[in-house]
Amino acid sequence: MTETYNVVLLVEQALTTADAVQVHSLHEAIEEPVAYHVLLPLEDAAARIEAAMGSISAGEVLSTPTMAMGDVDLDAVRRDCEERSDSDLAQTLAALRASGATVTGQVVGAPPIDALAAKVAEIDAREAIILTRSHVVAEFFHLDWTSRARRKIGVPVLHLLEHENFDEQAGGGEGVTGL
Repeated sequence: MTETYNVVLLVEQALTTADAVQVHSLHEAIEEPVAYHVLLPLEDAAARIEAAMGSISAGEVLSTPTMAMGDVDLDAVRRDCEERSDSDLAQTLAALRASGATVTGQVVGAPPIDALAAKVAEIDAREAIILTRSHVVAEFFHLDWTSRARRKIGVPVLHLLEHENFDEQAGGGEGVTGL
């Protein structure tokens, strides 16, 4: 029986068709069947509310904080976050399947690196790929997902920037941060 080469993908947002083709191309030479396991963190409803509250001027917040929060339908925001995350996951899985990949996926509520570590252990993954937008400050201080994952899991971690091809990622010190 041929063993499956399991790859865990931690994605920050929905992958495009180009992202999916690029990821799938990384494993074309592997002889074993390759299976991708996508993890997409549940969009943080609390962060969305904080961001919305940040747009209200300080004077309004300080004078009537309960009134400002009373206008926010927390259940609606939470449902919207779940729907967006489910939609992003469905788009990602469809893009990977269209590239010819075998793929499963799930929206995770746990902290992303904890979810990644658990999935790597659960399926005995051979590698992890983290696809994010560029986070220059977090990367500089090694607080980004890739740096944290390298410290936590025992498999190779590749960091790719979503929505950029390999050539775009090779310039300016961004993109692929480790092979």
